[in-house]
Amino acid sequence: MPQAVVFDLDYTLAVPQRDRATLLEEATATTGAPSLSREAYLAAHRRNLTTETREPIFADLLENTDSDADPAAVATAYRETIADALEPLPGVETMLADLRGEYLVGLLTNGPVRAQRDKLETLGWEEAFDAAVVTGELEAGKPDPRAFEAITDELRVAPAEAVYVGDEIDADVRGATNAGLAAIQVILEDGPDPDPRAVAHVEQAQVATAVPELVADLE
Repeated sequence: MPQAVVFDLDYTLAVPQRDRATLLEEATATTGAPSLSREAYLAAHRRNLTTETREPIFADLLENTDSDADPAAVATAYRETIADALEPLPGVETMLADLRGEYLVGLLTNGPVRAQRDKLETLGWEEAFDAAVVTGELEAGKPDPRAFEAITDELRVAPAEAVYVGDEIDADVRGATNAGLAAIQVILEDGPDPDPRAVAHVEQAQVATAVPELVADLE
């Protein structure tokens, strides 16, 4: 029987009003950095999951370019650009509050501390969870089991008593199930197909209405 429901943040609970490739282009243009692809950014992000800011990500990306752009300045511009564009999925704030009446509710999100904590502040979600863990504060990020252990320890539940809700196959579904949590996969419009390791699947637009019912069905 689930005692806790833990969520991913990006594309599971909140989305930018404009696509991330556009936001990245705006940030690099503002700071005089060369154009960077979304794919290259994501690869660098995965190599830097336990940092304080995005500066090491952009230092990694700019290392083999001729640009003299400051990685810290690019990181700040990108963080502020995302904050301006970020919005919650419809109904998720009410969902989180309602779930806390039945379960412990947690957040486990990959990324630098400053970037992810700033998103929570922008959304007004500092108190929306019983525990919120950013992998930048840890020794390892998702899908490493230590990341999932960190949030279940914070919530004081066993992994088998927790359900993890997220959209990424490797970081979220594989990571959660390997760590002993049940996983509910959020299906994005242009995302991967449903993964059989997830106990349930939910369309992104239906997260607020479907997740509570799916969790209740696991009891």
